[in-house]
Amino acid sequence: MPKKTAVKSAASKAETVTIHDQKLQRGAGGELHQIAEGDTPILTTSQGGPVSDDQNTLRVGARGPALIDDFHFREKIFHFDHERIPERVVHARGYGAHGFFETYDSLAAYTRADLFQRPGEKTPVFVRFSTVAGNKGSADLARDVRGFAVKFYTQEGNWDLVGNNIPVFFIQDPIKFPDVVHAAKQEPDRAFPQAQTAHDNFWDFISLTPESMHMIMWIMSDRTIPRSFRFMEGFGVHTFRFVNAKDQSTFVKFHWKPKLGLQSVAWNEAVKINGADPDFHRRDLWQSIQSGNFPEWELCVQLFDQDFADSFDFDILDPTKIIPEEVLPVQPIGRLVLDRMPDNFFAETEQVAFMTQNVPPGIDFSNDPLLQGRNFSYLDTQLKRLGGPNFTHLPINAPKCPFHNFQQDGHMAMRNPVGRTNYQPNSRNEGPRESPLKGYRHFPAEEQGPKIRLRPESFADHYSQARQFYISQTPPEQRHIAMALTFELSKVEAVVIRERMVAHLMNIDETLATTVAQKLGFQSMPKPADAAMPTRQDLEPSPALSIAERGPQRFEGRKLGILITDGVDAKLLKGLSAAITKANAVFELIAPKVGGVTASDGSFIEAHHMIDGGPSVLFDAVAILSSTAAIDDLVKEATARDFVADAFQHCKYIGYDPSALPLMEKAGIADALDEGVLALPGEEGLSAFVTELGKLRVWGREPSVKLGKASPPIKG
Repeated sequence: MPKKTAVKSAASKAETVTIHDQKLQRGAGGELHQIAEGDTPILTTSQGGPVSDDQNTLRVGARGPALIDDFHFREKIFHFDHERIPERVVHARGYGAHGFFETYDSLAAYTRADLFQRPGEKTPVFVRFSTVAGNKGSADLARDVRGFAVKFYTQEGNWDLVGNNIPVFFIQDPIKFPDVVHAAKQEPDRAFPQAQTAHDNFWDFISLTPESMHMIMWIMSDRTIPRSFRFMEGFGVHTFRFVNAKDQSTFVKFHWKPKLGLQSVAWNEAVKINGADPDFHRRDLWQSIQSGNFPEWELCVQLFDQDFADSFDFDILDPTKIIPEEVLPVQPIGRLVLDRMPDNFFAETEQVAFMTQNVPPGIDFSNDPLLQGRNFSYLDTQLKRLGGPNFTHLPINAPKCPFHNFQQDGHMAMRNPVGRTNYQPNSRNEGPRESPLKGYRHFPAEEQGPKIRLRPESFADHYSQARQFYISQTPPEQRHIAMALTFELSKVEAVVIRERMVAHLMNIDETLATTVAQKLGFQSMPKPADAAMPTRQDLEPSPALSIAERGPQRFEGRKLGILITDGVDAKLLKGLSAAITKANAVFELIAPKVGGVTASDGSFIEAHHMIDGGPSVLFDAVAILSSTAAIDDLVKEATARDFVADAFQHCKYIGYDPSALPLMEKAGIADALDEGVLALPGEEGLSAFVTELGKLRVWGREPSVKLGKASPPIKG
């Protein structure tokens, strides 16, 4: 790999670019920002001091650690962390559960962290899932990044692995974090749109920030509309270090892999779920744990040394990049099981405080600038949210191992040092003392370089991995990305912002850019955006990046919605219910009235939902079990027709008995039946039907339910 060198700072190397008569200056990382000239005011601190560089934190050298005397970053992140009370600025909409982490094998060769020393060791955990942009009252199925934060209560103190369900981030430097969140949140003059990025502010910022393009591919994919917390991956995002007892370092990236496989929903389906049940993800986790179907993930790691880091095509400190699993396979090192809901939502899920700087001995940080900024910022966040320095006194945040220090007093202190001595060193030999042997030791990395604001040249490729992600998707997933981009940009009022984004897409995939441009009604294609480095065409697709390529091929953990009427075949219903249960899945019954129906054998069967309250969007697949005597009344129900039509439109598997055919006809799908619309076999063949449900979706159906007039070709 070429030697990693630094590009000059924006202040010393200013490239001026004119876009639609607007003069912009390109920063060291390729980002564009307005030039302070003429009547344009100069950016200053709150004390009035002019700011020379608002794009990069102050650090030692291009790839070194951040410096605490960066007063501009300190002020900016301090103010950002204190903007809202009492809910979180980001990740406000959250839900959590208790469980345990079980270590597979000893990792003593790599780390001295106590929880990784003994095979079979179980460590208590608390996990909080969340959306990022929405407020506390927003809906679960917003298109958004999902937080995946795990608090391990280890024997050496708490370890907070604070990650997301996406392994990269929008920005490379933490000084831009307030900006990206401000842009993504509702616009300040109108306080909408809520929990969505389909507006001018977000896309204006993104279109001027090329480093965001990889993240944009992820958030416009199905990854941001997961079917359930149980069916999504988690990532530590940054590069960390394992440090063993000999103070030897190994770089590590953390991955959570769901036992039940990956699964997302269609966008139209997400919109309807938000209307039918805005607590869909919360309810799913609650029901799963309460029924004993405990969600489970494997913790996997990518381990590598400095030689690999130096030889890798991209900088391992760049939070907008990944190491593909095909290049460096993940290794499972333990499992996470969630088996208990909180006793009180506010006391635990709302008051839990995660901080990236909470690590036990044996886990250390890299110089990833975004990680350095998070370590600096999170303590301020908790101080503001929880009212003072004693938030660790709350049971959900307190360590479960012995702990001792001389910290005292402060707002809402629930414990204080006992006795006369509250300091050290002291001649009474009282109180705790540091332990050079057992205490936390940072890896003694050597750093050098000028104290300056800059971005390393090795961070400058903003398009290659974005392209790799896109070409790693299956055709239906690529279609979904194009549809998502089209929808979001269609809500942007400023044409110039749409054009800038399509110009970026030209550097990722020309077909994608052309598709989006056609859908937006462009008359001609813009030129590709200026790129600090050309897009690499030699990166191979990574199947690990595709949800469809890693489908579970089983219906375990999913839910079948069975629409029933009076006269339903009792044996068929009993057989289908048994087959679903045997597959470790669940079913719910939907009927014209929530009270239930009378089956063919005269038995009364209670329903879980009435049709109005149990639309097909709430289920992974559906079945219609009716009777010739009741079908005429069912056909008259608009919600019953929607039940079938929506399931078909969302490419779900549909099972039916012969009496249900009139409903299929009325729903408009009788002439479009495909391999995903299945006549239910006899009682003995139902297990084969349930096996077929394991494919989850019939994406090949999607183009036929999205037929419309083709857009005219546009000029290049």
